[in-house]
Amino acid sequence: MKLHTIKYLAASIVLAAAVGSCGNDDDGMTNEMEMMTADFSGTYSQQDQMGRPGINTVLSGSSETKNSFNVTIPSEQTAKFQPLFLNQAVALHAAFGAEYENNILGLDATTLTTILATDVLQVAPDLPTTYYDGTNVLTGRNLTDDVIDVTLILLFGGETGARFNGQDTNGDGVADLPILVTDGVSNEGETPSNNFPYLEAPHSI
Repeated sequence: MKLHTIKYLAASIVLAAAVGSCGNDDDGMTNEMEMMTADFSGTYSQQDQMGRPGINTVLSGSSETKNSFNVTIPSEQTAKFQPLFLNQAVALHAAFGAEYENNILGLDATTLTTILATDVLQVAPDLPTTYYDGTNVLTGRNLTDDVIDVTLILLFGGETGARFNGQDTNGDGVADLPILVTDGVSNEGETPSNNFPYLEAPHSI
């Protein structure tokens, strides 16, 4: 099965080559264009979508659900997947002997999973562009936004944002709750470039 991205990548290569070959010799350019062909035959299918990275990974619950979510158009996702996402969010809390607690935005589990089940990235032109800055939420996304941590905090952080953060709840010196509000990868020191593609070099671990 061919990935849809291959189709667009091939088209981009052909277009770039065509632009690069432009000159005063129209006949020469036409001949070069005729020689540069790409085979777009076959069946293409969408393999992934990440309007909000990590949502499908955390809440799908199974590979079958994850794969189905990836090929479902956003307008149909809420009705199809919100009940499954809700059950998974509740089950993940129950696995650690806890109930879901309204999060830092005051959203209960039903409301939160209803929002997250539609995999689109909203943009608010009149508000700061941010995934979450303490006030604005899902009004866009900056390259420096710690998207995964925000997602985990909204799912597991409870009212304070730090509920599942390795707490010792019974005072015996042993952590009773796991750390679920961060992936442990800091976004400190991120310095995107002013030039395309804007991303800095990959970090060494």
